[in-house]
Amino acid sequence: MSKTDTRVMTAHVPVSMADKVGLIAQRLERSKGWIVKQALADWIAREDERDRLTQEALSNVDARQVIDHQAVLAWADSLGSDQPLPVPR
Repeated sequence: MSKTDTRVMTAHVPVSMADKVGLIAQRLERSKGWIVKQALADWIAREDERDRLTQEALSNVDARQVIDHQAVLAWADSLGSDQPLPVPR
């Protein structure tokens, strides 16, 4: 994205959060806008990954590629034992 290809967004945030952004900006010697853009970019990346994983999981369910709930519970219960079960597949 070029510098000319931007849009101003406004958000009301708690004063404590705004103060923290200001402190971090000072510590990093960056602008508050830079801090907010970094945070927003990270959040967008996490949301995109969460959505990708959700869609992948739903496709697996549609294809009946699932692990039996009881098998998962048995595996989890075995983790503290002397002979843990292998991860269910």
